Amino acid sequence: MPSPVETPSQTPKPTRAERFAGLSVAIVTPFRDGRIDSGRLREQIEAQITGGVSCICPVGTTGESPTLSHDEHERVIKESIQAAAGRILVMPGTGSNSTAEAVRLTKCAAKEGANAALVVGPYYNRPTQQGIYEHFKALAEAVEIPICVYNIPARTGRNIEPETIIRLAELPGIAMVKEATGLMDQASQILGATDLTVLSGDDSMTLPLLSIGGRGVISVVGNLVPADMRALIDAFEQGDFALARRWHHRLFGLCRDLLGLASNPIPIKAALAMLGRDSGEVRLPLVPLEPAQADKLRAVLIGYGLPVS
Repeated sequence: MPSPVETPSQTPKPTRAERFAGLSVAIVTPFRDGRIDSGRLREQIEAQITGGVSCICPVGTTGESPTLSHDEHERVIKESIQAAAGRILVMPGTGSNSTAEAVRLTKCAAKEGANAALVVGPYYNRPTQQGIYEHFKALAEAVEIPICVYNIPARTGRNIEPETIIRLAELPGIAMVKEATGLMDQASQILGATDLTVLSGDDSMTLPLLSIGGRGVISVVGNLVPADMRALIDAFEQGDFALARRWHHRLFGLCRDLLGLASNPIPIKAALAMLGRDSGEVRLPLVPLEPAQADKLRAVLIGYGLPVS
């Protein structure tokens, strides 16, 4: 007689880095006259703390890390940790297409007191899956802080296949995945086979990912409305799925229209400028929004109910 089918437990299994569950925000790097604006950086971190986020992620894609010098990159890490002052977790971006450089940046973050490191997959040189594995293995063995594998093939040119992430999960230092492929099957495979903490890398995919076991989001829109993104996650965690869906649908238009206008972080910096919270300045090769795009962005923000100046 066949064995009865085991009913899955209703209790979610704990993941490896639960302290990073919830809302993290990939913050911008403020510039003024071509230089890092430390005052604005501190103001924006205070706004995130007030908004109830769990963690900030400086010097990632949104933080324009490719245009920062090594000294500037390390400076933003240090100043962000100092401004957070232990009131919020800090997970800076420390990735590179050079393993040696990624190790150096990650060691710097660990030394300054970062709680984790957000490490994008090696870009441009398109390594094999074994090369990707060895890259992250070297990082995991170099530091004691947890590593979040940031998988965004649209930027890097190479997907980190789920089988590779499942192998990486065997390493104690690999704790999280920032899932920005948009592939729910891939996320499902990782969640079903590991105890990694999986965070959405796309604001509009936050609720779908939560529904299959994801634990939160590393948000861009959270720069503007952290409390609203937090409300979506809180509603889901409290079992109020109808309210979570309402927040999802309210935020969806903002996420789609904001991030669809131009490459991140051009629109988010323009939006912050319209709200009086940033200069809007970006570094080449990024350029400001065209006037027609800026008009559309202003209408989107007004439509959401934000106080555009």
